[in-house]
Amino acid sequence: MSNKLRIIGGEWRSRQISFDDAPGLRPTPGRVRETLFNWLQADVPNSRCLDLYAGSGALGFEAASRGAKSVVQVESNPKTCQVLRESCRLLGASQVQVVQQDVGQYLMAEGRQFDLVFFDPPFGLNLIQETSRLLSNGEWLADFAKIYIEAERDLVLNQIPDDWRVLKQKAAGDVGFYLFEKLPISCEQR
Repeated sequence: MSNKLRIIGGEWRSRQISFDDAPGLRPTPGRVRETLFNWLQADVPNSRCLDLYAGSGALGFEAASRGAKSVVQVESNPKTCQVLRESCRLLGASQVQVVQQDVGQYLMAEGRQFDLVFFDPPFGLNLIQETSRLLSNGEWLADFAKIYIEAERDLVLNQIPDDWRVLKQKAAGDVGFYLFEKLPISCEQR
């Protein structure tokens, strides 16, 4: 398997992980990951992370490398999950759990709260609105949780839950990326 990417920072800095050549799988580019983790540097240590549409696992492994207490990677493709599990083994990433399941089905189960959520669905499938709704309604998000969304650069994110506020947004190449924060119910009216 020739598809590889390098972890940028933390314990596994410069270590390479492999990823599957699955349809729709686009690893988050290195410069985007660097920007994202600069934004999140104070939020990652000891956090509980959820990596939806995990794909290459770049975001989840980067969070684990930088001190996340736990990372759950959700991915539906069996071969991709096999590669993610192999990366966990090679890195000794005991804090990373790989769940082979459709993201929508996973989010319909009883939620447990996470501090950081990454989601980067395949482009062109209109999954952001539904995934956002399921995350919000399922009580998956701790108060002040950070939610990272990666999407097509020209996609307008106009149906994000009311209790999420945008903290940062940027674009690089064909990709738009956004960092939101979930406000506690008492703060929603601000």
